[in-house]
Amino acid sequence: MSMAVGDRDENEPMMEMNTTPLIDVMLVLLIMFIITIPVQTHAVKIDLPVPTDNQNNVDPQKNKVMIDAAGVISWNGTAIDLAQLAQYLEETKALPVEPELQVQPDPFARYYIVDNVMAVIKRSGVGKLGFVGNEQYARVF
Repeated sequence: MSMAVGDRDENEPMMEMNTTPLIDVMLVLLIMFIITIPVQTHAVKIDLPVPTDNQNNVDPQKNKVMIDAAGVISWNGTAIDLAQLAQYLEETKALPVEPELQVQPDPFARYYIVDNVMAVIKRSGVGKLGFVGNEQYARVF
């Protein structure tokens, strides 16, 4: 004896769609989407200066921080460490007109060193920051 729901005959086609596989696929896609989101949102936050239309306060003195492939940090050609960099940046903030700070890392410099330098620059609150030598990176890749 078989149990039949409703008055459906054995030879008639089933009129309902089975949505269980569709729901399973959607749940797998949702889980994959949730897992990949944190990887895409990882970033180092740097407050870049806002461009202004006032060009009257341009100081001709520019300080340059260079990082070479060996990880040596240079301030206007003189090798320094991170503590001295923080001290020099505080001295430039005390000037009446803040000079522009140019950062030029070597294409083969370690990211860890460059990240530490950028963290010191951010903590110091430098307002005029520029990256120079970006054309050298076009040939690296």
